[in-house]
Amino acid sequence: MGEELLILKNISRHISLTNQEKSYFLSLLKEKKVAKKELILQQQQACKEINFVQTGILRAFHMDATGKESTIMFAVSDWWITDMYCFINQKPAMLNIEALEDSSVLQLQKHHLDDLYHKVPKFERFFRIMMQNAYIREQLRTIENLSLPAEERYYNFLQKYPEAVKRIRQKQIASYLGITPEFLSLIKSKQKNSFS
Repeated sequence: MGEELLILKNISRHISLTNQEKSYFLSLLKEKKVAKKELILQQQQACKEINFVQTGILRAFHMDATGKESTIMFAVSDWWITDMYCFINQKPAMLNIEALEDSSVLQLQKHHLDDLYHKVPKFERFFRIMMQNAYIREQLRTIENLSLPAEERYYNFLQKYPEAVKRIRQKQIASYLGITPEFLSLIKSKQKNSFS
């Protein structure tokens, strides 16, 4: 686990751990290398892990009965990703999680998270803050999708994922924004022309 320091930095933003607590936490994690286009979670599969992205980019998306994909979120290095509702409630996944490039994640299983809450109660604070922040982000995104024009949503996307935007396919960005790839091309060319 060469990148475990990154996950400890992530956690230290909200809680302080003793060396013993750090060691216990790290012992619960499983490192997984994920190849580009590999799914680490599929719809209808049991959602047993929450994933911390060490390297790479992951995408969570829902596929409807017609095969149409709706991208829910991207996760870059130093982000957490799972199908939260299904993970917490141990339900079959509603989302797919795919690697957009070769990636490495640290996985924490639900039963290990429950043990962690019991043995190191301050982790309840950490995950509560993380889930609150995720809820706030999703609420703001929903309001944006309802109230902002596509151009502004794209601009906000660039602000949110500045280091990843060149590594994500246009079709997937359009899916996240709720627009067609063709419309996204128009927005990008309009933006390019306004800077020239």
